[in-house]
Amino acid sequence: MTTEIKLKTSDTEKITINLGPVDLGQVDLLVQQGFYANRSDLIRTAIRNQLNTHADVVRQAVALNEFVLGVQTYTRRQLEALRDAGTVLNIRVLGLATIAPDVPAELALATIESVSVLGAFHASTAVKAALKGRIH
Repeated sequence: MTTEIKLKTSDTEKITINLGPVDLGQVDLLVQQGFYANRSDLIRTAIRNQLNTHADVVRQAVALNEFVLGVQTYTRRQLEALRDAGTVLNIRVLGLATIAPDVPAELALATIESVSVLGAFHASTAVKAALKGRIH
């Protein structure tokens, strides 16, 4: 069973890759022949195919390392409840972890013990700065 996460374009991350001229030429040929809409379409498809090929390894690693798989958002209200309960959070996400923009740096510092994200981590500049030594 495969879980596919649909994200808006604004929820995607841009990456840069280097290709040799022969590989790039082959990509352009497949685009020109109509197999793909553009270079990005081909690259996304190739990456998804590789991820599907290794899906069992990813699932095992997620379970072993206790990662949340997908999109996880931490709100001010959630963090305030943790603070009030005297507990801390160890964020472990494979995908996208977001700390809400209204979370003050002091609250994040008081409630987040560590951050380990494979993918993307979104938080305000102040929160990222406060958690700098806790982000792995």
